[in-house]
Amino acid sequence: MADNIYDEIEIEDMTYDPITQLYTYPCPCGDKFEINSEDLRDGEDIAVCPSCSLMIRVIFDLEDLEKDGSAGAGSSGLV
Repeated sequence: MADNIYDEIEIEDMTYDPITQLYTYPCPCGDKFEINSEDLRDGEDIAVCPSCSLMIRVIFDLEDLEKDGSAGAGSSGLV
């Protein structure tokens, strides 16, 4: 499985969608690597591309997730 690790990406370089709670990053195949914020909190650090076999390792601190999980970066505020 480690053979398919394409790169290591800082979580700050990924896009966070507060509605889907997904972090995404462009994949060379044209799709996007994605990982759920809950998976990151559970210790997972591998984001997968649904269209190809590539994966990336996400570099993050738990504090980064706390910001995004509530009303932090990428959030537009009140609903």
